[in-house]
Amino acid sequence: MNDGVYTGNAGEDAALDRGWLLGHFKDVGDPRHSEAVEIKWGVHPRGDARARWVRGEERTALLVLISGRFRVELPGRSVLLEQQGDYVVWGRGVDHSWYAEEESVVLSVRWPSVPGYAVADGA
Repeated sequence: MNDGVYTGNAGEDAALDRGWLLGHFKDVGDPRHSEAVEIKWGVHPRGDARARWVRGEERTALLVLISGRFRVELPGRSVLLEQQGDYVVWGRGVDHSWYAEEESVVLSVRWPSVPGYAVADGA
């Protein structure tokens, strides 16, 4: 019976959907479906990098370091997250990319949840 409640483990569930736990991409009727916000549990090996910059950003984002050492690249600025709890927030219109300097776990929250930002496989 669907009671509107979902329980899980971020590490296990994230592995099923490229890290994403909540957002527009989950099935309608799933408590994790949202057009208001997206949440990602990102596990990145050392050297992992975004395949290309996000350009024309339409969302606001918060990225929090759980563990590791993670660099967020912004226009004219590089932000290094190196202590647990370090975070960066950027708004609409701010292009970005990222690089894992060490094996890292980061929690990303973006709003609103809109399609169109996934990097195609092999890009």
